[in-house]
Amino acid sequence: MAKRSLDPSDKKPFLGLIVHKPVFYPSLIIVILSVVLALVFREQAQSSLENAQKIVSDKTGWIYTIAVNTFIVFCLYMAFGKFGSIRIGGPQAKPEFKVYAWFAMLFSTGIGNGLVLFSIADPVRDFMNPPRLPANAPPGAIAQEAINFSFLHHGIHGWAIYSVIGLSLAYFTYNRKMPLTIRSAFYPLLGDRIYGWIGNLIDVVAVVATLFGLATTMGFGVGQINAGFTQVFGIPDNLFIQYLIILGITAIATLSVVSGVNKGIKFLSEMNVNVAVIIFILVLVLGPTAFIMKSYVQNIGSYLYHFIDLATWSGAYGTSSWHNNVTLMYWGWWASWSPFVGTFIARISRGRTIREFILGVLFLPALVTFLWFSAFGGTTMLGLMQGDFSLANAVNDNISTALYVFFEKFPFAIVLKILGMILICSFIITSADSGALVVDGITSGGDRKTPAIQRIIWASLAGLIAAALLTGGGLGTLQAAVTISGLPFAILLLLMCISLHMGIKEDLQLTEQRSKVKYDESYKAALRKLLEEENMLEEDDMEPGNNDKSPPKTINESNEREEKGGL
Repeated sequence: MAKRSLDPSDKKPFLGLIVHKPVFYPSLIIVILSVVLALVFREQAQSSLENAQKIVSDKTGWIYTIAVNTFIVFCLYMAFGKFGSIRIGGPQAKPEFKVYAWFAMLFSTGIGNGLVLFSIADPVRDFMNPPRLPANAPPGAIAQEAINFSFLHHGIHGWAIYSVIGLSLAYFTYNRKMPLTIRSAFYPLLGDRIYGWIGNLIDVVAVVATLFGLATTMGFGVGQINAGFTQVFGIPDNLFIQYLIILGITAIATLSVVSGVNKGIKFLSEMNVNVAVIIFILVLVLGPTAFIMKSYVQNIGSYLYHFIDLATWSGAYGTSSWHNNVTLMYWGWWASWSPFVGTFIARISRGRTIREFILGVLFLPALVTFLWFSAFGGTTMLGLMQGDFSLANAVNDNISTALYVFFEKFPFAIVLKILGMILICSFIITSADSGALVVDGITSGGDRKTPAIQRIIWASLAGLIAAALLTGGGLGTLQAAVTISGLPFAILLLLMCISLHMGIKEDLQLTEQRSKVKYDESYKAALRKLLEEENMLEEDDMEPGNNDKSPPKTINESNEREEKGGL
């Protein structure tokens, strides 16, 4: 069990801030330095990051492939093995949030605006340029494989990454009473060394990966919001407008994060899900309803049938860079998001059993995502096979406009477009505020009672990074940044699996030993009580006149005994 804590001298208030200095200052310096370099060396920033991405993908991409598949196996083992009934927070712990609120928060934080942006763009990209099938293959087969790859990139593998870190942090925080920081998950492996430089390094990597992952999401999202403004209001689509959007999102996210989890973040998360449900129902009812539901069932079947093939394919025998540019980018993006999403999910999951946690974090979000992709991506595939290439042109010209071009094919298009913009904004704001909350927790050493200014600092920095990366090269720079920043954390997650298993196993053994001791003690106590009762009976028998059954020696003695017996 953990007995030490972070050095209090490293957490003394400084300028009104309550921070863990060995994590706060290095993280701040790295982030600010990255922003400055991206702004000063604009042309070099994009080429440098893309070259680094190529090296990471070519030399170490196989690590990503092994890692994401390992996480799924580990989650299944934890959920359906002997550990599944263990409750986060102890046997008597009760959930803090109802199931709907819990799912809304974890889903909104975990999926971000990627659900809206890529549900059309990804299937279109892979239909127009199939990564594996020849261009003259049957259109139906190409469409099906395009959907299969979308399920791969946005489904179980990504949520398995979140499940590993979320479960690890939740267990060590609520069952072992350790700080809610990334280092706590490595205590069984590293022991008290987590309180030294190794633990500081782990937390710094988590903070930097989180901020770059957030910045990537904001960068993609503001482009989509700007495209919506252009479609609906005729506002120009340019960097200046996107800077203003980032500023507005950051301001609203700051208000939300200052209000805390139970107010702002919970409200926005539930609003996200409610708006998404309204949009989905409108698309389902106004669109090809029967086709959407049939394709949903078929898509899940095809995905499961080709699961192992898709999950392990790396393009080793080909010359295409598609796998490196697409699949590995997604694994890096999920990994770079995992520190803050996992920490946030851990924060709201007290009272759930491990089995409930895995079912709620791994499978349920994936099934919802598959339904959304079947409605938006599947309907788009149907149009492409019927000769309608308007969406393909939109994706090719500006990926951010795809959603709005899609809505133009439905009645009440203007309503759908406005709802789409609201959904994208709320998704990004939810990600930004929960990310700032988590980064603040890590850089404060797990302290939850920190000044609001600290959360404002991190929310603002996420927006600043997004603006800097957009200035330094746009979406290509964003994609390169997450592929690079996610790799170190993917390796840490593999170690986290080992550490969590070790920790739970140690605790179970300790519990069994305590139960045995209690059983032995209760057995000894019962035996002692029985012996004492027998001794008391023997003492009673030895008292004069008690149970004297010897035969009377005289008639007078016999009469006296009869009188005592009441005869």
